[in-house]
Amino acid sequence: MARRRVLLKVVPPFVVAALVAGIGLNSSAEAAADALLSQRKPVLASSLETSSFGGDLAVDGSGTTRWASAEGVDPQWIRVDLGQAAAIHRVKLSWEAAYGKNYRIEVSDDGTNFTTVKDVVNGNGATDDLTGLQGHGRYVRLVGTKRGTSYGYSLWELEVYGAADSSGDTQAPTVPTGLKATSVTATTATLSWTASTDNVGVNSYDVLRDGVVIANVAQPPYNDTGLSGSTTYKYTVKARDLAGNVSNPSDALSVLTTAGGGGGQFVLAAAGDIAEQCTASSSSCIHPKTAALVQAINPANVITMGDNQYDDAHLSDFQNYYDKTWGKFKSITKPIPGNHETYDEPSFDGYHKYFGSIATPQGKNYYSWERGNWHFIALDSNDFVKEEAGKTAATDPAQLTWLKQDLAGNTKGCIAAYYHHPRFSSGDHGDNPDAAQLWQTLVDAKVDLVLNGHDHHYERFLPQNVNGQPDPNGPMQIIGGTGGASFYPVHAAHPATAKLIHDKSGVLKLSMTDTTFAEQLIGLDNTVLDSSPTYTCH
Repeated sequence: MARRRVLLKVVPPFVVAALVAGIGLNSSAEAAADALLSQRKPVLASSLETSSFGGDLAVDGSGTTRWASAEGVDPQWIRVDLGQAAAIHRVKLSWEAAYGKNYRIEVSDDGTNFTTVKDVVNGNGATDDLTGLQGHGRYVRLVGTKRGTSYGYSLWELEVYGAADSSGDTQAPTVPTGLKATSVTATTATLSWTASTDNVGVNSYDVLRDGVVIANVAQPPYNDTGLSGSTTYKYTVKARDLAGNVSNPSDALSVLTTAGGGGGQFVLAAAGDIAEQCTASSSSCIHPKTAALVQAINPANVITMGDNQYDDAHLSDFQNYYDKTWGKFKSITKPIPGNHETYDEPSFDGYHKYFGSIATPQGKNYYSWERGNWHFIALDSNDFVKEEAGKTAATDPAQLTWLKQDLAGNTKGCIAAYYHHPRFSSGDHGDNPDAAQLWQTLVDAKVDLVLNGHDHHYERFLPQNVNGQPDPNGPMQIIGGTGGASFYPVHAAHPATAKLIHDKSGVLKLSMTDTTFAEQLIGLDNTVLDSSPTYTCH
């Protein structure tokens, strides 16, 4: 946006008198009344250069932190949720060197349907102070359509000024009804209820056990885990809307867990795609936050589903980043490598040197281990899936022969397998036909649970067959590429997709017994973002 040169002029006396008398002060009064509406409000962005440049850094009030989009791609956007509708009069953009040459400012009431309030053409970076805007809505979005450099778009600060609607939304959602337990074991209780309604929209539900909030979920059902056998628990549910209004609690439900539970109860924490090259000194660095979740879960073991360290997984990178966060669980970790572990020279060098015998307890990158009545199989899917041009996967890798022998010798009642590249995915990488032979072997062996990474999102599938169709006799697959890496876009959900979350980091919490298992995705604020049913082993 072109800068305006300030010209000093002699103001005629009659103009001064008019100003003193209050004539023509409408615009000045409006500007004086405008408040900064965007600071520390929720932000959503089309992309991030890395997790070190999160969208929240554009509204944190600091001139030394910034949002940066993916490089070399148009268009890109960043959206701020003001929390309630407001009259928008001014937007101030403080660009980093990577600025927007052509862009527009849009406003929306619902976050979906936007109206343009300002088009900027041939901007020149630095600071663009866009005044005199006439917009009204809750959401403000900057859409960059032409970059000013070869990089992406980068903002030190995005400031939105205006006047919030005086009334706002003060109406709470209706009270949730029909609270019931659809499944109860010695250690779990699956709760369901009838959804609330709201004049604007229900955002989430607080689940309370014995009067204490234990989870915040987007919708029912909710699976409470880690309970004690032969114990009575009292549950209630409250509804929340986007303005923060909270309903009264539902009628209380008493649940008595069953006795026993088959013994062998334990909890695991799991994630893939973990440590980018950042530390806790950056507020947008995610892997220190997911490590804190693991610590809170206090698992018996930690499972990693590959791409433990970015970008090329050198030993120095493991030592400087992964080790400072997830490394505190190294002694109980059961890792597998992803494609990024192959980028070191030679392949897996940093991975092997950092984890040592933990990575190869049976002499290979693949191995099996047991806990309780569970048989766990850790696989190296790099043998099956080759991503680089000119490389092909082995038609019958030795690992597949080992896997069939391992499954044939298993004596445990429940089986879980984990590896990096998912057979089915609604994410950016999509399905992996190269992994079909591996998936077929697991389906034929009636494996109960399969964990993957690679795509940077969360996706929980219904049990599915070899063709990816829902089938109660197949494994329940979960993609947990949520350990700390920047998000990838997602596409249309698969027929067997039960839950798809593309913009939340977190850790999988797996609650296991001798005969059952259940999973939850724990978000960075310790809320439960998803909760699976309790499954009985095949």
